Amino acid sequence: MADEQACKYLIPGLDRGLQLLLAFSEQHKEMTFAELHRLVDMPKATAYRVVQTLEHLGFLERNPRTNTFALGIKVLRLGFEYIASLDVAQAGQPVIEQLRDRSQCSSHLAIRDGHDVIYIARVSAAGSQINQVSVGTRLPVHRTSLGRMLLTSTSREEFERLFPNDALPDAAPGTPANREALWQMVQQDKARGYVIGESFFRIGISSIVYPIFNREKRVEAVVSIMVPFDEIPKADRERLRMEVRDAAVKISGLLGAPPQANVG
Repeated sequence: MADEQACKYLIPGLDRGLQLLLAFSEQHKEMTFAELHRLVDMPKATAYRVVQTLEHLGFLERNPRTNTFALGIKVLRLGFEYIASLDVAQAGQPVIEQLRDRSQCSSHLAIRDGHDVIYIARVSAAGSQINQVSVGTRLPVHRTSLGRMLLTSTSREEFERLFPNDALPDAAPGTPANREALWQMVQQDKARGYVIGESFFRIGISSIVYPIFNREKRVEAVVSIMVPFDEIPKADRERLRMEVRDAAVKISGLLGAPPQANVG
């Protein structure tokens, strides 16, 4: 009964499009329309319309010389960001474990996906009472210290495409008043090379965030620690900052970033 209920909400066009894409494989890298149609269970006219749609959107590419179809670059792009994030997580996991041990603070890796920060790896400090985020958690990029650091590689044009309106979505106490205020904060973060957020997103929780660079010197991800204080104790502030900085430099190096990519 549950399966029957779920089937009521399926989108036939999407289902057919995915069927066609899944027909491509190691044995079927390029196919004519006739070959492709033989592999899918749908009327010929429907298959033709689906192929035309997928070609128009860039998910299929036609070879005009052979009149065959192959998977387009859009299909590859679907997985590239996720695969890249796995590389960061795999390279960074042992480093954030060391960072947790040295700092005695919970440590995280995160990437940006549009308007969101996504946590891709985390390790908790022993006995931590903080309500931890889990891998896959999404938070608004403009409301978090991690998000501000992730925005430092965006140009003004990219930034305005991301935030087309002066008012920021989901405005909350303690967050930037508007788009321009956020831009100025991000530029200050970029110049400084790191962010120390004290009760910025959550009262009573501070964070230290450093960027992780790729070989193109762009911010690929961020590494952070979560410190359970409204303000980080002065006696620990510089030591903790340098621990996070060293972790960021190490992970950046593993990703092929130039030695001088990190600052701060």
